[in-house]
Formats: sequence, structure tokens, C-alpha cells
Amino acid sequence: MAQEQNTESENPVYIGSPVEIVSVDGIEIPVYDFNGFKPLLSLKDDTTYVINFWATWCRPCIEELPYFQRFSNEMKGEKVKFIYVSLDFRRNLEKGLIPFIKSKGFPDNVVMLSDPDADSWIDQVDPTWSGAIPATLIYRNDKKAFYEKSLSYEDLKTNVQSIINNQHENN
Repeated sequence: MAQEQNTESENPVYIGSPVEIVSVDGIEIPVYDFNGFKPLLSLKDDTTYVINFWATWCRPCIEELPYFQRFSNEMKGEKVKFIYVSLDFRRNLEKGLIPFIKSKGFPDNVVMLSDPDADSWIDQVDPTWSGAIPATLIYRNDKKAFYEKSLSYEDLKTNVQSIINNQHENN
């Protein structure tokens, strides 16, 4: 297999134009409104995207994060990109989200979606999404799957592999 650089832990994701970039204690978080974030939902390339919507106050979100971290580490070198979209309140970024990331050794691909008009953008992520978290969008080109629930490690692995395998069958 060709060697691919996985920048998962090398630098944060910047998509569109963040409304601001907050840097504290060596941790940099781009903050987006939905218009700046939206391009990430429909990238057309040879990468599988795993976009996890979560928050530090959401116990099921926190419980599933180690599965995402473990599987992300196992996928290094593959064309799979994990993006962790914090839905924490912007006012809690410096005193809540960043200390959480630092204490957990969390990956760099964390972005904050700070758009208070969730009713206007939730359907654009997935028409079936009620807005509850955790929620995960997995896609590659036009093949998409959306899960509005906690994912076990096995569920995550199976669902990502399904998207990858489906793309290979269509090429």
C-alpha cells in the first residue's frame, strides 16, 4: 500500500474560513459558524471522513471518544480523516474544552462549531438528525452514513470499513 501521511496529530483541520482561531497552552482550536464549516460535509476526494459531533458535557460522547482515538491510531497511513466537532458553548472554550483536550491527550483535529441557530443547520448535516449527540457522519464522496447514537469500537470500525469497501467496489 502506498505510504500516506496521516496528519491526524500533526496539525489542526482548517476548512473554509474559521471565524476565529483560539490558541491556549499550545492547543489551537478553529471556531466555525456553519457556513465556514459546511464545506467539510461534502469533500470529493479519495479520503474517508469520520466527523464526530460531541461536547465535553455529554457523558456518552466522552465514553465513546477512546474508541475513536484507538481506531484513528489504527488507521494511520490510510486515507481516513477523523474530525472531532465540539458543540460546547463558545464561552467554555478556554476554561472547558481546551483543558479537557489537554488532560485527555486528545488529537489535534478538534474544531468548534459555534453557531447558535442549530435549527438552520442540523438538517444540512443529515435530514434525520434530531440534534442529539453523540452523532457521527462517515462519508467518502457520495457514500454517506449517519449515526445519532454512541458507537462502540466494533460499530465504528465496521461502519468505516463499510464506507471504504463500498468505495472500492464502485471504482
